[in-house]
Amino acid sequence: MALWRAYQRVLTAHPWKAQVLTAGTLMGLGDVISQQLVEKRGLREHQTARTLTMASLGCGFVGPVIGSWYRVLDRLIPGTSKMDALKKMMLDQGAFAPCFLGCFLPLVGAANGLSAEDNWAKLQRDYPDALLTNYYLWPAVQLANFYLVPLHYRLPVVQCIAVIWNTYLSWKSHQS
Repeated sequence: MALWRAYQRVLTAHPWKAQVLTAGTLMGLGDVISQQLVEKRGLREHQTARTLTMASLGCGFVGPVIGSWYRVLDRLIPGTSKMDALKKMMLDQGAFAPCFLGCFLPLVGAANGLSAEDNWAKLQRDYPDALLTNYYLWPAVQLANFYLVPLHYRLPVVQCIAVIWNTYLSWKSHQS
């Protein structure tokens, strides 16, 4: 409980930094879970550089992009009613999610040294499945997020839930 209160103080004093570092930490955690529990690499075969890459993408891309998107979305659709939350979720999942995944997957490929041709082929192969999987999880989560969670807590709350999603994205983006 003391840790949560400390996090709330940091989030209040430095919301942008806290959100970006939270996204990076939880992206890294998702990769660790992917490597250890899904791929069953074991500690000796753990790819630390891959975990650091995913954490860096969390800090440098995921956190800033999603944090900014939530602020834009609140300006486009102000309010907290059920209908406002539904509109936000529809815009988030109809416009933002496809674009975000279309940028994230090739970014991971580039960070992993894929050539432009290999990255394009991987995107064509993985994108439809990743987007469909997104639609199984995120509409309900985002509807609750937009209705129940204040703006400054949305990214941290979603990133905590997203550890499962981050695990999936790490696994999906690192498949051969």
